[in-house]
Order: sequence, then C-alpha cells, then structure tokens
Amino acid sequence: MTQKLEMYHCKICGNLVQVILDGVGELVCCGQPMELVKPNITEEVKTEYHIPVYKMTENNQTIIQVGKEPHPMTGEHHISFIERVSKDNKHVCLQYLEANEEPKMLLDKKCDEEKALAFCNLHGLWEGKSD
Repeated sequence: MTQKLEMYHCKICGNLVQVILDGVGELVCCGQPMELVKPNITEEVKTEYHIPVYKMTENNQTIIQVGKEPHPMTGEHHISFIERVSKDNKHVCLQYLEANEEPKMLLDKKCDEEKALAFCNLHGLWEGKSD
C-alpha cells in the first residue's frame, strides 16, 4: 500500500515518483518494484551538508537553505529540488533547482509547523523541520 507524499525510486533508470493519493497497488518501473525512499535526518559527513534548515534573511523573510553551509551546486553534485510540507500533509510547495542556483527556497508564508525535504542527486533525500 502506498501513502500520500511517499517517494519511490527506480534503481534501474533513476525515476523518482511521489504518491499523490493513497493506493493499494505496487509501483513498478523497468519491470521491477520501485523502492520506497526514506529521508535521511542526521548527517555524519562534516564537509557537505544536506539537511534543509530554516533561516531568516536580513529583510525578515524566511528561507529554507539546504545545509547549514550551502550545499554544492555543480553539474556533478547538486540539489534537484526542495519541497516543504505542512504537518498535516495538506499543503505542499515544490521548487526545482538548476545546478548553478543557490540551494534555497524563499517562503511567502510559513506554516505553524512543517518539514522540508531536499533531494541530492548523489546522496538522496534529506529532511529538516521548522522550529
């Protein structure tokens, strides 16, 4: 059974899909079941940071930045997207990133409690929570 907002990855072709509505079927790609992707929530490496963090700008705007120090954004190693999700899973905002962009998302408004997800093309899915 799949649940709303879960992400699944194909080990063969690299497809990454997100479930929009709960379902009972199995997700299959390239003739094989897709693998459920669980976000990482702790980091061991201290040279590259992947966990999304909430920060305030000089203009009192809230941003989600990937890493306490910004994550690298090269063609070979970059953040593909940042997604913010409300605690009740009713509100989702997704921002795709290009390799040369800063790994951050400006928030127009902040929910009371939410989480942010970021996907690194080399190191997978990462999760951070708002304060």
